[in-house]
Amino acid sequence: MKAMILAAGLGTRLRPLTNTIPKPLLPIAGTPLIVWNLLLLKRYGFHDVVINLHHLGPMIEQAVGNGSRYGLRIIYSREPAILGTGGGLKQAELYFSGESVLVLNGDTLVELDLGALYECHQQREAMATLVLRKDPEALQWGLVEMDSDNRIVRITGRGRTDQVPTLPRMFAGIHVLRPRILRDVPKGVASSIIDHYVAAIQRGETVFGYDCEGYWSDVGTPERYAQAEQDATAGRITLAARQRPA
Repeated sequence: MKAMILAAGLGTRLRPLTNTIPKPLLPIAGTPLIVWNLLLLKRYGFHDVVINLHHLGPMIEQAVGNGSRYGLRIIYSREPAILGTGGGLKQAELYFSGESVLVLNGDTLVELDLGALYECHQQREAMATLVLRKDPEALQWGLVEMDSDNRIVRITGRGRTDQVPTLPRMFAGIHVLRPRILRDVPKGVASSIIDHYVAAIQRGETVFGYDCEGYWSDVGTPERYAQAEQDATAGRITLAARQRPA
């Protein structure tokens, strides 16, 4: 099973911390954020990982290496100009070898059975499966509307126009996609993969939601970074839970 960690972002909301260190290398309980995610991938059977790089990318490559210390095979997709989620995935498309790929943000902490997510995506033959969360501030994060069969109807108001009962959710930044959705993504151009998910929904493609009930944190602001550190100290999320016993 293949995975990609998006790690090219500028981390502007965490400046000045991210002026000299890329956000994925910021430590939580003494361990870089990206390593938390690498261990989670390893735990659930992912072995081949692509990491895209832009802002201070060589620091990430030096810290993580080829992945052997984590029992992984890591390759890097370097972006001289930042390409966003759509362009970044398009540039790395060759590495996916036509297989569905799990995508994680390099600055997100989550407790989720990634194997079960991937299996659900495959069983439902979805074009894409997006991990969603219940959140009272879903509208502020970007409202995702899901029907009773877990099919995504609209993302931020865009998608199907028919009126059906929907459940309000927010996108947790974790998704599984089939590479054929990248067919219409322009190469070498910055874009958002969300626009292509919306287009797929409008075409009648199956784009599903997958509820996440466990711990989740978008470590995107100084306040959330401090909270994630407190959560790790309190044991709400632990490295031990990411590694299988020997």
